[in-house]
Amino acid sequence: MSAAAQKPLLEVHDLRVRLRSHRGAVEALRGLDFSLARGETLGLIGESGCGKSLTALALMGLLPEGAQVSGSMRFEGRELVGLPERDWCALRGDRVAMVFQEPMTALNPLHPIGRQIAEPLRLHRGLGRSEARAEALRLLERVQLPQAARRLDAYPHQLSGGQRQRVVIAIALACRPDLLIADEPTTALDVTVQREVLALIAELVAEDGMALLLISHDLGVMAQQVRRLLVMYGGQGVEGGPTAEVFRRMSHPYTRGLFAARPRLGLPRGTRLATIPGRVPELADLGAGCAFAERCAWAEAACRSTMPAPTEVGPDHVARCLRLDAVATGLQPRADAGGNHGG
Repeated sequence: MSAAAQKPLLEVHDLRVRLRSHRGAVEALRGLDFSLARGETLGLIGESGCGKSLTALALMGLLPEGAQVSGSMRFEGRELVGLPERDWCALRGDRVAMVFQEPMTALNPLHPIGRQIAEPLRLHRGLGRSEARAEALRLLERVQLPQAARRLDAYPHQLSGGQRQRVVIAIALACRPDLLIADEPTTALDVTVQREVLALIAELVAEDGMALLLISHDLGVMAQQVRRLLVMYGGQGVEGGPTAEVFRRMSHPYTRGLFAARPRLGLPRGTRLATIPGRVPELADLGAGCAFAERCAWAEAACRSTMPAPTEVGPDHVARCLRLDAVATGLQPRADAGGNHGG
């Protein structure tokens, strides 16, 4: 589900991740496919539990202990599946870096932020202490942290949430990575700071020509920040393509449900937001067919037994659904049709 305009920096094909659970082994990622070229921006969107953050952890070699990975993740042609930990350590933080969801847990509370920014520079670039400190200051200034020189020796608890997130971004950018992964980078930030952080990431990505994988549950953020979009549900991509094309021709019932549930300005007071019926299924409950079938008003018996193949619905735009023709009519299905709308 990606453009072929230039040679991909990252190619993910049939990525599968099995995790241990109290109900036995479960497949958390089920045949994920996408690619990303230098300078490209790709967004992963979906409800909590759909596999977005797990995808990021797989790409960073940070999956939980005991996770079983199959399929392929190729970075500049190099296979990452099965990579020894020593090689992951050389790659992580250097060529591939990540802005984590919660900056307070991503930062070490026992060390000043200047030392934490300098660490990857000393580890991967071999800089001395004074050189790394000077570069850490430059990075803090680049991410527009106020009074950067005075903050080098500050500890994370002495900074606001937005300031801590800027520090996390500075750490991720320290070695000028080729691929930046941003996992819900504005979680718990107020609206103004969210805008500032997202604008900063976009500016830095454009300046350095790196590839960006942005993870979010916010359609508005995706519309503004990424050129390509992959909608995830049940551990796989259910719809993907150019962001504007996906928004124009929402083809999968789940994509339509996400769009209908978004908050909108101008609604009369008391208007209830639309919701997607039911709940995200437990991984152990996913069947052989479409993971969304039990919540889908268009679902038929075949949807529960047959895994839909990716189908082209527009220019470089694909969706996984057996009922694409019915969904495309624009007609709402009967209230008693389709999946189980109980919880």
